Amino acid sequence: MNNNDFGLVHLWSQGDVVTRAVFVLLLAMSLASWMVIIVKALDLRRHLQQARRIESFWHAADFADGLNKLGADPNPFRTLALEGREAAAHHNAQSQLHDSLDASEWLTRALRNSIDDATARLQSGLAVLASVGSTAPFVGLFGTVWGIYHALLSISAAGQATIDKVAGPIGEALVMTALGLAVAIPAVLGYNALVRGNKGVLNKLNRFAHDLHAYFVTGSRVASGGTTKVVAMKKGS
Repeated sequence: MNNNDFGLVHLWSQGDVVTRAVFVLLLAMSLASWMVIIVKALDLRRHLQQARRIESFWHAADFADGLNKLGADPNPFRTLALEGREAAAHHNAQSQLHDSLDASEWLTRALRNSIDDATARLQSGLAVLASVGSTAPFVGLFGTVWGIYHALLSISAAGQATIDKVAGPIGEALVMTALGLAVAIPAVLGYNALVRGNKGVLNKLNRFAHDLHAYFVTGSRVASGGTTKVVAMKKGS
């Protein structure tokens, strides 16, 4: 028995349309999940680096200088600060808003909308990982069942059921299950890691929004412990 008669190459060459389709589908799912993991991990790393600049923002000479210290777009922290400034300026310019909404409520809505948009961007692509992690094992299992079925048909037609004739085709079919698990496990681990990282970024965004809200309403940043902390930053553009 030649060892070259077994393995993925032999499985592909001897497989039918369904077997090859399952193999290609698993390969596509693996590539898609790894692309999402790499892209989102790089985005997460960049956002965490941007979060470290928040203190520099609060120690800037004015608001424009603070925006520069936060960095260029895409930057959810810079976007949040801009949304807060625009909401405060719009409220001050429109007399009708003073009659229906106070500044605090108006700013809260604007900052919350910005955080919701940032949350949607952070979570984009995670559905791919969740889908791959939950379906890839079953796709591989389907390939295994299909392969075993055709292997048994071939053995039955040949009339030879010795162990050397059974082990090869059945073993090759079981490889499809292993491939399904190999695709699903990185997707699940990547999904969990990215969700944890996104929660950390969102926590920092919420704290920054709280400080911005206090700054635009009272002119002071809320320090740790709930006390107000006066900052020297000017509200000019």
